[in-house]
Amino acid sequence: MTSLPRRYPAAACLLLGAGAACGFAPLEWWPLLIAGLAGWAALVRAAPGARSAAWRGYAFGVGHFTVNDNWFQHAFDFQDKMPPVLGYFAAVALALYLAVYPAAAAWGAWRLAGRPDGRSAAAFPPALGAAWIVTEWLRATLFTGYAWDPVAVAWVPVMGVARVAALIGTYALSGLTVTLAALLAPAPAGRWRPAAAGLAIVALLASSEPWTRAPDAAPAGPRVRVVQPNIGNEARTDAGERSLRELIRLSGRPGAVPRLVVWPEGLVLDMLESGYPDYVYGDRPPEWLRERTAAVLGPQDLLMTNAQRLMFDRDARIVGAANSVLAIDSDARIAGVYDKAHLVPYGEYLPMPWLLRPLGLARLVPGDMDFTPGPGPRAIAWPGFGPVGVQVCYEIVFSGEVAERGGARPRMIFNPSNDAWFGTWGPPQHLAQARMRAMEEGLPVVRATPTGISAVVAADGRLLAAIPAGVAGAVELPIPPALALTPFARWGNWWALAVAAVLLAGALASRRRAVAYEQRGR
Repeated sequence: MTSLPRRYPAAACLLLGAGAACGFAPLEWWPLLIAGLAGWAALVRAAPGARSAAWRGYAFGVGHFTVNDNWFQHAFDFQDKMPPVLGYFAAVALALYLAVYPAAAAWGAWRLAGRPDGRSAAAFPPALGAAWIVTEWLRATLFTGYAWDPVAVAWVPVMGVARVAALIGTYALSGLTVTLAALLAPAPAGRWRPAAAGLAIVALLASSEPWTRAPDAAPAGPRVRVVQPNIGNEARTDAGERSLRELIRLSGRPGAVPRLVVWPEGLVLDMLESGYPDYVYGDRPPEWLRERTAAVLGPQDLLMTNAQRLMFDRDARIVGAANSVLAIDSDARIAGVYDKAHLVPYGEYLPMPWLLRPLGLARLVPGDMDFTPGPGPRAIAWPGFGPVGVQVCYEIVFSGEVAERGGARPRMIFNPSNDAWFGTWGPPQHLAQARMRAMEEGLPVVRATPTGISAVVAADGRLLAAIPAGVAGAVELPIPPALALTPFARWGNWWALAVAAVLLAGALASRRRAVAYEQRGR
């Protein structure tokens, strides 16, 4: 280790964290992630105490999350209750919070391994991997969770490695990745064999990609058509009719086989459900709107679109709203409904409103009413298409929460999203995480967004078709087949607990051997 990181370890960790963030989409320089984690692990291992190790973990996290989540700033560009410049401070504030988790991982690994130098250095890599699994899962869970870009997502360009998620899930794969990086960190002489073995396993997995692909769809089977009109947030509030015309124009015409036409989030602003008080509708009754959308459908077709649903009290006053997906059939009837369950804090509801509203803070999404969460993931049987799962926008990033355990297994997952909030870095990151969910669950994922990136993802994570960001268009192809139930789909994040336990046991065994060796040498 050079004198500069020794003299300024926190600054070095900050830079290593920023560099590691370049391993994720859109850059996908994944070797930088491994190198950044390895350099950080070496500095944590060399820390003189657990508190110093935690500080180095915190510095790494600040650098990493500030760069990785830079898209967060753009969410402030499309609402008028807070100045857009506040987005820059919000992005850094988010990083200052998220950095707590790598700090906790560094502290826990240093404590678990004992003073990790000399022979006890062998205990440090598995200890860091185990601690990372726990803290990454906590990051995705506490305070409603922020699961964006776990370490394992950086493997998406290396599909053979990423598909390990079908066995053990994202968080466990993240922990094994951190363990590998810690093995690659500069260590006392004679510790190269585990690192070489780890690299050999990665190379073997990477080469397995052609043999782990899902089968192709039957050409004559039901088709899915994904619509992307390229209408951004700056235009959608005053372009309701234009949005509807573009969505209808791009929806194509019926064919000989059933079609599932999917529209993105955030463009259908009028109410689609009947039965609301008259004051809600104005001059656009929902039956008229549904008939216009149904005009593009054949008798076997179905259209799925995002829209809002309202709840009322006995006096016909609005008391709640849901961010929903509605299915409309060729007879202009609503064939099924899904209400988003995992809502976005500050986007779809304001946490602690009693504190934040007096401070001038507001939701980033237009409107004053918080959304009401739905009951959670479930497969809904659409006529002619079988059970289809739905995850609205941000819901797709939560590993182990996109399909109902023990319930009807969907044949695919529809993920409408409005990625126009997310700048240039957010959309490819969001797509990469959707591809991880496809691999974990063994289910194809279909994404529709207003401005991109819309895509059809195979059950093995391959990108079958995509509409680039900033382009209006549509893609249509046979619905990809689902795979057999994966180990992760069966057991979920119990695999993360199991892998963390194995790594922890390895760390404790290595530490015990080191202590016994030192005692024999006295």
